[in-house]
Amino acid sequence: MHLILIDGIERNNLLPFTFTKPVSEIRFGILTITEKWEKILASTAGFITQDYLKYKYPNISNIDRDVILVNGSICPDKHLVNAIQELKQGESLFSKEKFLAANIGKLVPISIQEASSIINLFEKLEYKNEFLYIDNVWDIFTKNNEAIESDFELVTKGRISETISNTNQVIKPENIFIEKGAIVECSILNASTGKIYIGKNAEIMEGSIVRGALAMCEGSVLKLGTKIYGPTTIGIHSKVGGEVNNSVILGYSNKAHDGFLGNSVIGEWCNLGADTNNSNLKNNYSLVQIYNYNKKEFVNTGLQFCGLIMGDHSKCGINTMFNTGTVVGVSSNIFGAGFPAKYISSFTWGGIQDTKEFELEKAIELAKKVYERRKLLFDKVEEDIFRFLFKSKL
Repeated sequence: MHLILIDGIERNNLLPFTFTKPVSEIRFGILTITEKWEKILASTAGFITQDYLKYKYPNISNIDRDVILVNGSICPDKHLVNAIQELKQGESLFSKEKFLAANIGKLVPISIQEASSIINLFEKLEYKNEFLYIDNVWDIFTKNNEAIESDFELVTKGRISETISNTNQVIKPENIFIEKGAIVECSILNASTGKIYIGKNAEIMEGSIVRGALAMCEGSVLKLGTKIYGPTTIGIHSKVGGEVNNSVILGYSNKAHDGFLGNSVIGEWCNLGADTNNSNLKNNYSLVQIYNYNKKEFVNTGLQFCGLIMGDHSKCGINTMFNTGTVVGVSSNIFGAGFPAKYISSFTWGGIQDTKEFELEKAIELAKKVYERRKLLFDKVEEDIFRFLFKSKL
């Protein structure tokens, strides 16, 4: 079968991350949702996403087998995959009102609207088992422990971990998996509270203290004396220092110095200046509200602990203080004394005293420099996404 991952209605509640990527490209646990499906189905995924993203995330061509359309916000498990594989052409799978998947044969829609029209004609089957999914930005960190557990089993099944150096102090080593090329020396690894996965060519520097669950993805680094606890994911090629609790860094981002990050999600290509801190608990211990792009207002998360939500390519200066439940859009640069606003739109330059628009050409120039440092190309496809978002004033 061919696999196509489609953005559902959840996409609007997962902004700002889905400004720059399909829902399934969000990292959740060890892997992105796309990678989970590709690994478990041994299939390369295509995407049905927003029109301005389709050149970076294309659909499938040259169809020669039945196509399975899957909601990009849901994660695979054995029971769900079996139910999807048993779908006959013209059948769809729902959990109450939530669309899960459909067998659309060799008819491949080119847009979300066209896919919805096709699915509405299909026979609806009800799926009654529990499954893992993300509906809101805070699900990315609140459900991350379950995602790490699931991915740990998927990624390590039938494999043997590299040897843990005897310079480390280790609790429950059977819950630790180290990939080839990873370096871990003179640190404390406590896996009694959750799995610890250390990816290919990742490094934990001396004096670091880790209390699982932790997913360190390929090429990621914990700097000297870093403290990690709670289910936390450090995405590919990211550098982290200081104190981090129950947070997800999607990839290619740095929080390389002291400071606290808690109950937060940081996008790709972000940088948090030295001694940046976020609040994750209100002084009156009330539930946290955060900005919702779809409703254009603050909504109740139902959480007592919720920190910083930062979209791709955003950055902040040294000693930045983020209030509880702050949302930052794409390609913003935040600096200055005091707490910035709890909602900072995309392409913002400045802080509480002086805020202006980040000029588009300068934002693109900065993104190119950041890509070059990773020996990657910020090409015309990437530029066009920036230009669309800037013009849309999102």
